Amino acid sequence: MSAAAEPTEETHDGRPRGSLITRLLKVRVGWMLARNTVVSTGVFLIGLGALWLLVERGGMGEVIASGIGFAVANTLHYFLGRSWIFRGTDRALASGYALFLVNGAIGLAATMALMAVMLALTPIDYMIARVLVSVIAGLLVFVLNAVWNFRRV
Repeated sequence: MSAAAEPTEETHDGRPRGSLITRLLKVRVGWMLARNTVVSTGVFLIGLGALWLLVERGGMGEVIASGIGFAVANTLHYFLGRSWIFRGTDRALASGYALFLVNGAIGLAATMALMAVMLALTPIDYMIARVLVSVIAGLLVFVLNAVWNFRRV
C-alpha cells in the first residue's frame, strides 16, 4: 500500500475517523487515560492538602476551604491536561478552561446521582459506593474532555 493510500485519523473534512467507541479503544487514548488517572489522583491529594492547610493552619471555614481546594485542584488538572494528558489541543486557553469546568460540573452531577441510586438500591457502604462511582464519573469526564474540550479523540 502506498503512503498516499494509507488511512488517516481524520476524514477529508477534519472530523475524526470511525465511531466514538472505535476511537476511544485506541492505544493512544489508553495512554491518555493512564496519564489522566495519575493527574486526577495527584490533584485530588493536592486539593485535600489545600483543604487541610486552609482549615487547620489558616483557620478558614470548611465549606469555603473545600471550594478553594476544589478550584486549586481543578485548575492544576486543567493545565496538566492541556500540556500532558491531551497534548496538541488547539482549544483556546480560556474557552478550554470554561469547558473543563462545565465537564467537571457534569461529573459532579453524575457522582451525586449515582451515589443516590447506589445507596437507595443496594446495601453497599457509602465509601465503597463513592469509589465505584468515582470510576464511572471519572471516565465520563475523561471522555467529555478528550472528545469535546481538547478534541484529541
